[in-house]
Amino acid sequence: MAAIYKPRHRSIYVNGLEIFYREAGAVDRPCVLLLHGFPSSSHLFRHVMSPLAEVSRVIAPDLPGFGFSDSPGVDEYEYTFANLADTVEAFLAQVGVDQFFVYLHDFGAPVGYYLATRYPERVLGLIVQNGNAHEDGLGSQWDSARAYWADPSEANRARLPEWLNFEGVRDEYVSGLPERVRVLQPPESWHLDWERMTRPGNLDAQFRLFRDYASHVARFGELAEYHRIHQPPCLVLWGRHDTYFDLAEIMGYARVLDRLEMHVYDAGHMLLETHSPECATVMGAFVGDVAATGRQL
Repeated sequence: MAAIYKPRHRSIYVNGLEIFYREAGAVDRPCVLLLHGFPSSSHLFRHVMSPLAEVSRVIAPDLPGFGFSDSPGVDEYEYTFANLADTVEAFLAQVGVDQFFVYLHDFGAPVGYYLATRYPERVLGLIVQNGNAHEDGLGSQWDSARAYWADPSEANRARLPEWLNFEGVRDEYVSGLPERVRVLQPPESWHLDWERMTRPGNLDAQFRLFRDYASHVARFGELAEYHRIHQPPCLVLWGRHDTYFDLAEIMGYARVLDRLEMHVYDAGHMLLETHSPECATVMGAFVGDVAATGRQL
């Protein structure tokens, strides 16, 4: 009978910020760094941590401004993806992680890609779950955002869809889902997210990150070079009903990466909320295979 590795819940101070994280597995196993996106937290990974811990050390931090980590105001903390990556880098040093697989989802993707491009030798592999790194994934739903990034006027801001509210948070989980999948979504997830997002000043912080997503889009050429030159082993997990990132995004990875495995599910943007057993199985197999055969094969 397989051992059951129960997640542990901890907080540490990183550069003056209290960072909450979940951890499971033995420290001498390959590390999997799970990076959540908007509007979630490490809570997103609650069902996959124990299965993954059978083959790895699993660490899932709450990024600043999310979950149970500190949520400093915009005057106290620079809400950019580069700075979030600085915080995660310092966090990894404190918990003793050098090399790692990195899970890239939504806003977690730009954070993880900053780490990967800074230290390619530290990244054992990529696990991409509805995370964007190519123009392929940015359809017409991003037109108003592009217009605002190009000209952040009040008129262009007024044309942005309303998403920094309870309905917008809920839509991250259920938007675009057929009824057969929608009923699988546990509502407590978006209620938790909204409760944490409504801390004082947090909505301003979230908007700052949205504005900085333009810097991630501007790096797509650099990310393409990272993929082409370093050829990280890559597992793509995708919810095909995602209304934020188009399914065509997965072909951006397929064009360049040699060691690539892709799985598309009857799910939405928050894939792990409805398909955690399936994803945990293929993630564990991917990590185990890369660790056993070597990154360069």
